[in-house]
Amino acid sequence: MTRFVVPRSLILLAVLAVMLTAPAWAGELRPFVRGSHAALVKEYAGRPLVIHFWSLTCAPCLVELPQWRDVQRRHPEMDLVLVATDSPDESAKLERTLARAGLSGVESWVFADSFAERLRFEVDKSWRGELPMTQLVGRDGKIEAVTGSVTAETLKTWLGGRGGVKP
Repeated sequence: MTRFVVPRSLILLAVLAVMLTAPAWAGELRPFVRGSHAALVKEYAGRPLVIHFWSLTCAPCLVELPQWRDVQRRHPEMDLVLVATDSPDESAKLERTLARAGLSGVESWVFADSFAERLRFEVDKSWRGELPMTQLVGRDGKIEAVTGSVTAETLKTWLGGRGGVKP
């Protein structure tokens, strides 16, 4: 009997393709795996995108979450994606936290690789895990990383420039 082995990378690619095309994920945490960041940037190409990395153990992150809800309401033309750097084991708590912040309907992901450093390296080669960390991806595809809380002034400047949105 011949045994056929499917390469792990092919399985991950198939899972990622299903995740990005399945509307059933709306309101649920998606697994953030190798390739997820590149797929997000590609999916939202040509539109202003904010990718916000946060954690349940990060006090400034928890304070900042409701502010992202307010920013999204003021700028519906700007896409917002949230990525929790916690474990999928924390999904129930993550979902409750997002609901309390009024972000249940926002596209949300959770790190799903036991080797988090590998995911961080894919996101930004110089990122060492400091949180919160936000990537402002302009219509032109250029990424501006902000470590720490994003100020209203930084966001306004970005929206009026690379974000291409009337602030």
